[in-house]
Parts: sequence; C-alpha cells; structure tokens
Amino acid sequence: MRAVGVPELPGPAMCRGGCAYEVKFDGWRCLTFVRPGGVYLQSRQLKALGPYFPDVVVAAQSTFAPGTVVDGELIVFDAAAGRTSFSALLGRVTAGRRLPAEVAAHPASLVLFDVLAHDGVDLTARPLRERRVVLEHLVAGAPPALALCPQTTDLEQARQWFEELAITGAEGLVVKDLSGRYRPGAAGWWKYKRRVTTEAIVGGVIGTLGGPRALLLGRLDERGQLRYVARTGPLAPTQQQEAAEMLTAAADPHPWPCPLPAAWIGQLDQPEPVRYVPVEPLLVAEIVVDGAYERGRFRHTVRHLRLRADLAPADVELWRSSP
Repeated sequence: MRAVGVPELPGPAMCRGGCAYEVKFDGWRCLTFVRPGGVYLQSRQLKALGPYFPDVVVAAQSTFAPGTVVDGELIVFDAAAGRTSFSALLGRVTAGRRLPAEVAAHPASLVLFDVLAHDGVDLTARPLRERRVVLEHLVAGAPPALALCPQTTDLEQARQWFEELAITGAEGLVVKDLSGRYRPGAAGWWKYKRRVTTEAIVGGVIGTLGGPRALLLGRLDERGQLRYVARTGPLAPTQQQEAAEMLTAAADPHPWPCPLPAAWIGQLDQPEPVRYVPVEPLLVAEIVVDGAYERGRFRHTVRHLRLRADLAPADVELWRSSP
C-alpha cells in the first residue's frame, strides 16, 4: 500500500476503526518474501535488494517460516551520528567488491510495519489491528536486523514522536486505519512529513531554456562555490513560462559536471546520470523541502513555489554538509 501526503496530522475521527500512528523512517521500502528456497527482498521499483543486504536476508530466513510476506523499511543507523544514514544505505548498492566491509561497518535493519502472509495464509483481507498482532508475535525475539516499527493510537504520543525523533532522521509519521485491509498498490494510508520553505539558487534546468521541465538547485559554500543541493519536481506551465523568461545560459565553465552524476541525486530509482542545461546562477527559487538532508543535499525531490526576483544569490543560506 501507498501513503498519501497530508498537510496536517489526521486525528482519530479520520479513521473509521481508529487511527494507528507509526514512525516514518528515512530508508527504502522493502517487501520480504520468505520462500522454501530462500528469501527475496524487493524494492518499490521491483528491484531485487537481497544481494546488497545479506545480513537482512539471513535474519529473515532464520525468523520467518516459508510462505511469510512482510512489509517494511530498510535503514542503516549511524550510531556515531545518532541518526539514520541514507548515504550508508546507498553505499550498500554501490559497494561492489567492498560489500562485505560495508555490511560489517554499516549493518542494516529492516523496520517492519505490516505482514501480508504468514505460513502460506493470506492476511491482506484482515484488519490492520489483527495483522499487527501477528507481526508482533513474528518479530518477538528476532535478531537486531529485524525491528518492529513503533506504533501508537495516542495522538499526543504521536505528536511527541514527530517532534522528538526528528533528530534521529525520522521523516515524520504514517497514519493508518486500524480496521483497514492491505490493498497492494492502493493509496490507503496518510503520511505527515516535516516540511519547511526555504531558498536555493537555480544552477541548471532539465529540458531547454525555452521550456524548462524542472530546476536543478544549488547553494554557495563559504568559498563562493556553487554546490548542488536539489532537483525540483515537474514545473507547472506558468512556472515554466516564468523561468524561461528569466533564465540565462551559462557563459563561463559551470561548477557542476554535465551530465549530473546519478550519485548526486542519491535515489535508488535514479540509476543514470541526469542531462541538463547549465545556467548562470543568478536566480533564486523559493522551495518546499522535507527533513531528508544528507551530505549537503536534499535527498528527495523538492517542490518549486516561485522565483524570488527580490533576492540575490548572496541572500540565500550558505551550503552546509550536514543537517
């Protein structure tokens, strides 16, 4: 199932069978299929993740009976930083021959929040409250690579989690109806994420100068170097027209490589470099971002609000490498 973003945290009245509030961790969604021949980890983009997370595969195989299917989020927790590390998670996929060292240095966990089948019995038609009981029983005594997602029905407790767990890298909350069934692919949950409005400098466009489809954004570091920070989602027609009237093609060598390395985008579903048109870093964009900021970049696509002709690049907050 999918979660749809909402601007406010839903109260108990929004859920027919009562609301369950769960912590939304910053990681990769992962379905785990336990079969007689082994364990298969599958991403939301249908990518096989098992080869990159052998520690999770071993834990699942030793914990769940064949015919079990569970849903969760793969994370890597950096104990030294006291928060989840998406770059360490991504490093599992890009490690190659270094994978054994990465597994040892950055052990992964699968935070489980649902069970779709157990011992060959389909549970998707059962309400969440019943599936949760089954899941709690399955995860009890599991190795550290498997963890149960925190859940509460107390709205005030949920609000406290939202505020206090931000420092650990948690993105927000997911809200579910306790009477709800599990409908694969359907949008039946809500996600309430931490979002703020901020500014960044336009350093390139995806598309053309006359028809920009999205903006590539940066910020100046202390030496005045433009550092890449984010990519916007698709621009609305009016936003495209506004940007096309104000953009200037880059005249001097641009500080970013072209195409933009896929690693800079930092998303599992972006395996290829991004081609773009460099522009002079003169325009400031007002954007909406969430709390997923790591290694100097907003990890998720940001939402473009408008261009700020009243601001100069020097007015934008300086680039920083950490939250």
